Amino acid sequence: MRETPTWRIPFGVLALVLALMVYGIAVASLVPPLIGGWNALAQTPVYVVLGIVWIMPLRRYLMWMETGRWTAPVDSAAK
Repeated sequence: MRETPTWRIPFGVLALVLALMVYGIAVASLVPPLIGGWNALAQTPVYVVLGIVWIMPLRRYLMWMETGRWTAPVDSAAK
């Protein structure tokens, strides 16, 4: 556990909120003209996938916020 505060956590939270706002606005403005004429049951999987896609890079982003590295730390006990 870290004893001193780091700038990465508040910066990371603000950047994440901003990025999600931009992503949400982009999806809400760009996707409806493309699939607006589809049946609601056909639109649902598209919006579900687009709603989940932003989670994929989140693990590495949270690791960077916590450790300052984009990859998981190597566990010396596992070697």
